[in-house]
Amino acid sequence: MFKVAVCALLVLASTAINVQSSIWTSKDQKAFAQIHQSGWGKFILNFAELHLSTGGILSELNSEIEKLVDEMEEELAGVHHEFNRRTDVHNREVTRLEQEIQDKERELFNAHDFFDNVLIPQGERFAAQLEQLQENIAQNRRTLEQATVQRANDHETFEAQVVEHNDAIAAIDECLQLLSTLEAPSLAQVKKVQKNLAKIQNSLKKHNQFQIFVKVLLEITVDSNFADQGALRDIVVAFNNLRVELVDSLNQITADEADQVAEFNAQVIQLNQEHAEFQRAVVVKNAEIEANTTKQEQTLELIDELDADLATLNGQLQAENDDYAFATDVYNATVAEYNKEINAANQALELLNQPRFQDYVKSQLKGA
Repeated sequence: MFKVAVCALLVLASTAINVQSSIWTSKDQKAFAQIHQSGWGKFILNFAELHLSTGGILSELNSEIEKLVDEMEEELAGVHHEFNRRTDVHNREVTRLEQEIQDKERELFNAHDFFDNVLIPQGERFAAQLEQLQENIAQNRRTLEQATVQRANDHETFEAQVVEHNDAIAAIDECLQLLSTLEAPSLAQVKKVQKNLAKIQNSLKKHNQFQIFVKVLLEITVDSNFADQGALRDIVVAFNNLRVELVDSLNQITADEADQVAEFNAQVIQLNQEHAEFQRAVVVKNAEIEANTTKQEQTLELIDELDADLATLNGQLQAENDDYAFATDVYNATVAEYNKEINAANQALELLNQPRFQDYVKSQLKGA
């Protein structure tokens, strides 16, 4: 219908109504001016003039114009309906997108929070724990090395003490053997006993507890008359007592050495067990650090994905809002145009039903 109307409008352009005619009031002329601003209004007036000038019936013209207005109002209702549908779609789409954006923002916040407040502190804690384990391992090996060196030194001291004790005991045994043969000792024999005592004193010079015995024996042998059998027996008793003390001392340091060896072996076992436990803990901690690193990488990838998804959703929302804004502009312009044409058509219909319009047409016919 629009194409037909346009063609008709072009054909009727040459039959435009003379609004300057004396039969029109100023109000009519103003109405004409408003109507002529509308393509449909201008078309209706020109069509009405042509219709009436060719013998057409006014009622038929009114009916056709009313149909035209009804059609425009029906088309306008369709425009409203389509825009309402578009608004419903827009509202649903905006609601969906805003909900998805909200969900995505929550996921992104949770991912950042998990990375910043869980993974990073956990990674730092694992690194500190690994460093402590490595320090524990180093300290464990230092302790073992120190204990091994100390054990070697202690054992060396023990062996020196054993040699000293054995030398002293051998010297005492030699003195006792010599004294057992004395009845009328010669000066050479006495000198030999004194020499052995000096040897004993030298062997035991590090052992203060024995020095008193050695000193007494030296004094006895210097002052004693070995021919005196009583004095000889006293010397023999003193030597035997000293020998007993030395044997007891040797047994004690031997027992102490055995205890220290056992204690050292137990310490070595304990240190090696601790070392093995530390090593296992290092393996576990390295696995935890690797898992933490992997989780950090995965979380960063997730954050990148969520950022991209969020950007896409925001882009979709913006595109939807832009599209709806454009549709709204088109709708408003279309509604305004339809209302303008409908109002103009109604004004034209009202005008052409006035007697003055029919008189004007008749006057135009007479003038022709």
